[in-house]
Amino acid sequence: MKSALPPHPLERSGGEHHLALAIRLSISHPAARAALAFVAGALSVLAFSPFDFAPLAPLTLALLIHLFVTAAGARAAFACGFWFGLGLFGAGVSWVYISLSRFGGMPPLLAGIATLGFCAGLALLPGLVGALQARLRAPAALRAALVIPALWTIAEWLRGVILTGFPWLATGYAALDWPLAGYAPLGGVYGASLATALSAGLLRCLAVGHARIPSFVALAALLAGGAALGTLRHTTPLGDPVSVALLQGNVSQALKFDPQRYTRILETYARLAEQSRARLILLPETAVPRFYDLVDPAFLARLAAAARANDGDLLLGVPFRTAPGAYYNSVVSLGTSPQQAYHKVHLVPFGEFVPPGFGWIVRVLSIPLSDFSRGAPDQAPLEVAGQRVAVDICYEDAFGAEIARALPGATLLVNVSNVAWFGDSLAPAQHLQIARMRALETGRMMLTATNTGITAAIGTNGRVLARLPQFVEGRLEVAAQGFAGATPYVRFGDWPVLALCALLLAAALIIARARHSR
Repeated sequence: MKSALPPHPLERSGGEHHLALAIRLSISHPAARAALAFVAGALSVLAFSPFDFAPLAPLTLALLIHLFVTAAGARAAFACGFWFGLGLFGAGVSWVYISLSRFGGMPPLLAGIATLGFCAGLALLPGLVGALQARLRAPAALRAALVIPALWTIAEWLRGVILTGFPWLATGYAALDWPLAGYAPLGGVYGASLATALSAGLLRCLAVGHARIPSFVALAALLAGGAALGTLRHTTPLGDPVSVALLQGNVSQALKFDPQRYTRILETYARLAEQSRARLILLPETAVPRFYDLVDPAFLARLAAAARANDGDLLLGVPFRTAPGAYYNSVVSLGTSPQQAYHKVHLVPFGEFVPPGFGWIVRVLSIPLSDFSRGAPDQAPLEVAGQRVAVDICYEDAFGAEIARALPGATLLVNVSNVAWFGDSLAPAQHLQIARMRALETGRMMLTATNTGITAAIGTNGRVLARLPQFVEGRLEVAAQGFAGATPYVRFGDWPVLALCALLLAAALIIARARHSR
């Protein structure tokens, strides 16, 4: 039976009417469409850790795609993308407020405004995706299935590049516990993002009746392909496993830089190290909150002795000075191997370096050690405990292409962090999810040693093998296997995915032009 309602003026073809009739009244008004997009964006956070409801990501993105292709022009489509992004980032990275207000000392109102402004800035890119797709003279099905997934992926990549980058909550992370994770060793997190966006576009086509059989076949092939790729192994074990101890001191951020707590902090980590029989002992980022050259040599000798007692090495997170005005967020090795150091390369704006013209923000915030120097980008892996360890510090592991620079030479990945800056928020679980993606992309085990959690050992398939509870003092003892070889992502980086996105856009333009000329 046909509906008595007149055709909706925004419908591109008759096949759309099944979904359009169902939700027409709810999305016809701009304010209602904005609210729907905002809620969909906020719900998308449930697809990421710690919730890990992976199927939600393509579903909410499918709804956004429908809002895009039924929008009355580029401005309306931009609004849908912006509100979706504001919901996603407003709910997903709300922990920025905690670091600014609770630990950074920024007045609550100013911290709230700064957090909202940050989230609004991130939301501009989803809005841009909506505006650009609306300007292409292509049928709705073509935009949903090809154009928007390609633009979405490119926009996520740009978000990881612009102004030093903020790739947090890239869609591909939500695919980790889903068959689409199989695309990560080929194309990294953005390969998984593209696969998720393509599946969302195909779901939208299925829902509205656009080429249902081809859409179903393509979606099934996409999922089956990811599952099949997930069974491939691109790297092989190298040598025997090494025993590793990951130390979690559980030092509150509010007390970390309190001079009266300094001696107790040192004693905590020395005791945990001396209790271990592991050949490689890992301490978190800035475990010692004092410049290396100012640390009591007796304490450093004590740590080195603990490592030598196990015929191994210890990696210590500590600020490091090489000259007046040149200091680094570093990891220093102590033990049987010659002493080595890694100096952090990718710094956090405002937290670790001050962009030109923004010194006033640092004066407002109470962030110690907030103007580090950058380490050299071509630092070699640390040769410790019979392994070649690629170290990254905190936020650095959010940048997959930069982690891959140390490969295939490195046999293990190590991340040391202090996410106590974000309290009991979503940030630690999201950070662990990011570390899991780096392990999957590279075919290497990832070991994460953190101050307050989440301290964990992650296998080459991205699965957590062992972890400590948050906000407890402890030591995680694991056997870590080194690996050799390289995944396609390690060899080629993000460029194949970006090239594929360009090809999808070109194909859509050619098809649209051919249809228009006919």
